[in-house]
Amino acid sequence: MPLTLNADQLTLVANAPDDTVVVDVPLFEDALDAAPVDAEFMTGAGFEAKCGQTLLVPSPDGSRLLVGLGAADDLDVAKVRKAAGAARSAAKSFGSLTTHIAAVASDHLDADASAGAVVQGLLLSSYRFDELRGEPPEADELTSITVATGAANDVAEEAATIAAGVALTRDLVNRPGGTLRAVDLADAATAAAGEAGIDIEVWDLERCREERLGGILAVNAGSTHEPRLVKMTYEPDGGSDTTIVFVGKGITFDTGGLSLKSGEGMMGMKTDMGGAAAVVGAMRAIRTASPSVRVVGICCCTDNQPGPEAIMPGDVFAARNGKTVEVLNTDAEGRLVLADGLSLAVEMAPAAIIDLATLTGACLVALGGDIAGLMGSDDALIERVESAAATAGDEMWHLPLPPQYRKQLDSTIADLKNIGTGRYGGTLTAGLFLKEFTGDVPWVHLDIAGPVMTEDASGEYTKGATGFAVRTLLEVAASF
Repeated sequence: MPLTLNADQLTLVANAPDDTVVVDVPLFEDALDAAPVDAEFMTGAGFEAKCGQTLLVPSPDGSRLLVGLGAADDLDVAKVRKAAGAARSAAKSFGSLTTHIAAVASDHLDADASAGAVVQGLLLSSYRFDELRGEPPEADELTSITVATGAANDVAEEAATIAAGVALTRDLVNRPGGTLRAVDLADAATAAAGEAGIDIEVWDLERCREERLGGILAVNAGSTHEPRLVKMTYEPDGGSDTTIVFVGKGITFDTGGLSLKSGEGMMGMKTDMGGAAAVVGAMRAIRTASPSVRVVGICCCTDNQPGPEAIMPGDVFAARNGKTVEVLNTDAEGRLVLADGLSLAVEMAPAAIIDLATLTGACLVALGGDIAGLMGSDDALIERVESAAATAGDEMWHLPLPPQYRKQLDSTIADLKNIGTGRYGGTLTAGLFLKEFTGDVPWVHLDIAGPVMTEDASGEYTKGATGFAVRTLLEVAASF
């Protein structure tokens, strides 16, 4: 199991007993005098109650775990989730934990939101990807957690479903490309749809040809493995005249095609399906958002290989919407499969389209490994996504789509080419390329190349895949 803790091991109670092995003491930076130890001890240990900071304090009547919540006037659900994850990690060598984080946070935030964030943090920090280990590490001793909160018990169930969706995304991104082909990603989506009770349609190679998915077929041409297009659909009770669409890039491994990457450049390319994985994880948990609109998740899945039939630099293909593309760099392939997914989404006449992709290394250069790039065509939708991301705790930065850069995509033989001119602004020209396939529909693009993975275990995150943007998509869906 990806989550070593499950909801059955968590108990939500109004008045938590303090007779467990470890009891946490949540503290704000400006209220350290409430700690059960003196200031000199905390200073010596470097504890300042920064969010997610912990300090274990042994005592005769059971250990106390100091947990930092940061500044009281800056508390939000993302910080609550981080603190809960840090508390579980600090207490993992003990049999039981009583946490008061939700109770303390509810003095500043909604009680249900606080409790949900705590449950998510506890569960997600227990995530491990051990399925390929010959000898999995020993299990944590912490198997019983009591959460002091005034929230109802169904909050824990909903939070556990969201955590399961994030964990599924992490699993998919963590799996090597050799064990996660396009067909495997489609199978995982099918299983997730069954668990969520939503509809799913999977298009095989022949159907992709019939549906004129020229971008997916072009990228897939060098592979010995078939592509797949996945369409997952949530229908609200009573139906809806409004649709929103999530589109995910699902390149299960990216060699760069004939524009071959270096060996070092290929090392992390199993993660190049992180956008599709986020869509699958969000659709797995979509019912927790209770959207009153139809939600469709589209995943464009293939690997990118330099086989004998691979598309060559200078070749031209026609995307589903009829636009022709001159492919000058086969390593700029994510935008080619998204061209088909976005074209398909536009045909649904939706109220909004959000695409997610590990699209450009340039975004990593600009924003680093923790922050996603956000671009879009509609200010209201951009604000909606930014608000959802802030609630979800997914860091994003709004980047422009400068119209003067569009001419860099002009081709002398096709409607456009797949890369811009020169070395700079690659994230922006990639966004402008995608915009060509969104018509007049409000659209937002998220470049998640950086935050799809992390090298640091912190808060609810473990080293490896993060499950980035799953909660953001759920918040967006709920906002409609």
